[in-house]
Amino acid sequence: MDSVYKEEGMHYEGYCIRPPSEADSILLQVTLGCSHNRCTFCGSYRDKPFSIKDNAVIESDILYAARHMRYQDRVFLMDGDALILPQPRLIQILELIAKHLPWVKRIGAYANVKGIKRKTLEELQELRKHNLRILYYGVESGDDEIRNAIQKGSSAGVCIEMGRRVKEAGILLSVTVLLGIGGPALSLRHAKATGELLSAMDPDFVGALTLMLTPGTPLYDDYQRGIFSLPDEAGMLGELREMMARTDLTNGYFMSNHASNYLPIRARLPEDKRKALALIDSALRGEVGLKPEWMRAL
Repeated sequence: MDSVYKEEGMHYEGYCIRPPSEADSILLQVTLGCSHNRCTFCGSYRDKPFSIKDNAVIESDILYAARHMRYQDRVFLMDGDALILPQPRLIQILELIAKHLPWVKRIGAYANVKGIKRKTLEELQELRKHNLRILYYGVESGDDEIRNAIQKGSSAGVCIEMGRRVKEAGILLSVTVLLGIGGPALSLRHAKATGELLSAMDPDFVGALTLMLTPGTPLYDDYQRGIFSLPDEAGMLGELREMMARTDLTNGYFMSNHASNYLPIRARLPEDKRKALALIDSALRGEVGLKPEWMRAL
């Protein structure tokens, strides 16, 4: 198998999308696209019908990494939801990584409700034993009306339950939420419900991103037709403040330091919560500079 693909490099198809914290990781594409791929705000995988990549290609990429990526000690499994893989297939991939990349300390992947729901607690614990140490979970909102509108495909209650399952399995849980996804009318309701969801789930990391509309998505089309609008800068900051005020973590990080955000924050909760809220208040009073529009990006 090595001779068939020798030195061709990694077999990436389309854009390689990964969390900012996986910037230095070995990116191993085991699936194409996203098995859900209906979220109205997301254009990441519109050009990729979901499929599972061939065993020979995956093994070839692992062998290539073994030769050329010996100084990278993390692996991130792409594309949108590698966790959807059947358990035996996923275990096989993790075992190949352990065999050929024994220096790798942590393996991560994106996850959604559907993918987690297909794994029992025992199966998640088995994945943890095979070095799957972190899952990045797209939550977006804790408000069910908004979740239905953006076609997340699950209720907030089920979303919380699946997040708790990951935590119980001993896998680090990094949650993404979206500022602005409810528009101006539902802004504070979205923030309150999302903060309450985060408190109930108690993830290890929360990443608050500011919604940036992507051409070609249903939500962008709604924006163009005047059906949807975004909160202004003050509205986004007010939403961030309400969300953080409603979020209680036992020992986790709440961050808004993504390139899309107006105000970068990295706060460890509960100890940094008051300080972070005071910073947002200062920004709302105009005492702290915000990131200019030209510097914001997905």
